[in-house]
Amino acid sequence: MVRRWTKYLGQEEAIKLMVWNNSQPSFSLRANNGKGVTRADLVTQLNLLKVPHELSLHLDDFIRVKTGLQNVIQAGLLKEGVCAVQDESAGLVVSVVDPQPGESIVDCCAAPGGKTIYMASRLNGQGMVYAIDINKGRLRILTETAKSNQVNSFITTIEADLCLFADSNEVNYDKVLLDAPCSGLGVLSKRADLRWNRRLEDLEQLKNLQDELLDAASLLVKPGGILIYSTCSIDPEENEERVDAFLLRHPEFCIDPADRLVPSDFVTKRGFYSSDPVKHSLDGAFAARLVRAL
Repeated sequence: MVRRWTKYLGQEEAIKLMVWNNSQPSFSLRANNGKGVTRADLVTQLNLLKVPHELSLHLDDFIRVKTGLQNVIQAGLLKEGVCAVQDESAGLVVSVVDPQPGESIVDCCAAPGGKTIYMASRLNGQGMVYAIDINKGRLRILTETAKSNQVNSFITTIEADLCLFADSNEVNYDKVLLDAPCSGLGVLSKRADLRWNRRLEDLEQLKNLQDELLDAASLLVKPGGILIYSTCSIDPEENEERVDAFLLRHPEFCIDPADRLVPSDFVTKRGFYSSDPVKHSLDGAFAARLVRAL
């Protein structure tokens, strides 16, 4: 990992990244608009619990907390669906999707459902999110969370292998999100175990899987529709290089820049969304928005 970061970032930035990964992580809470909870409501609850917090600079529904998360859990705010633990970097991926009322949206590797539920809450009671996952148990958790968040009417779960589903599917959708399985190199501050468990061989296998899933997800996009590819990785081989390889295989798609959907500080020169742990004090994440030709 250190060699890769030094190669892509330079030694100074690689050291800053490692210091960040070794620091105490902060967490973000998303106020559940699907249940009618505003950020101001959540602030009131946190004040009552004496939980230190600050407002997100990037998303209107989010609050950052450094300590006191256990108090939030014990008070039942998560169980009751008042809020959800979700990093702002993941919330910004949903901003790249830009769910609109009336749309049909597929979340390809959905469980446990953080992005699914946030997308459903932004449909304003019109539209549907189809949550596909191969893991029945994790889909059950998604369903239960959707009920507590009162957005279950706008989520349809589908237990299936994405590749098989895409091959047999006859319906095309407005938007398709593939939040792909990845190395997780953007979330090492919260997942310290990954730094000991990831191997170079894993990355090669993941790249092949990402390509396979991207090809399958593209089959679900209607003409003029949008395919969003995202990861919680900061590695170019899992991000930009996967998009470039996909565009060579699928000339019917082109990049739709994300600059109108997320703050400009998060947009690369090529129009991709990218959060940098050191620069933004968030988890590392990536998203490319690709439009299919009519």
